[in-house]
Amino acid sequence: MSIKPPATPPPLDVFQSQTCAERLKALSEPLRLRIVDLLRSGECTVSEIAVQLETEIVTVSHHLQILKRADIVTPRRDGRFVCYGLSKDVLQNRGESRFLLDLGCCAIEVPLTVAEA
Repeated sequence: MSIKPPATPPPLDVFQSQTCAERLKALSEPLRLRIVDLLRSGECTVSEIAVQLETEIVTVSHHLQILKRADIVTPRRDGRFVCYGLSKDVLQNRGESRFLLDLGCCAIEVPLTVAEA
C-alpha cells in the first residue's frame, strides 16, 4: 500500500491572469486607447466619439463592444441613445500630476494633456 503525498494547492493567481490579459488585450489597439482617453472627460455616444476621433461609427461601435466585454467601459441608455463611460473605479485621479487606469491587476499611468495641466 502506497501513501499519496498531500495534494499541493494550486498557486494563487495574484494577477487574476485571465481577466488581466483580457483587459490588456482590449487596450492593445490604438483606437481603443484613444476612446478611453476621450472618455476620461465624461460619457459620450458612439456618434460623438466617431466625430471626435474622425472614425466611422461602425468602427467605434465595434471597439466599444470589445472595451465593454473587458469591463473597461459601461453603456447607459439615454432615450434613443446609448452613452458610454469608463467603468466605475477604472479611472483614478492621483493628484494634480497624473491619472491612473486601474485594471485591477495593474495600473497604467495616463499623462495629463496640456489643457488638463
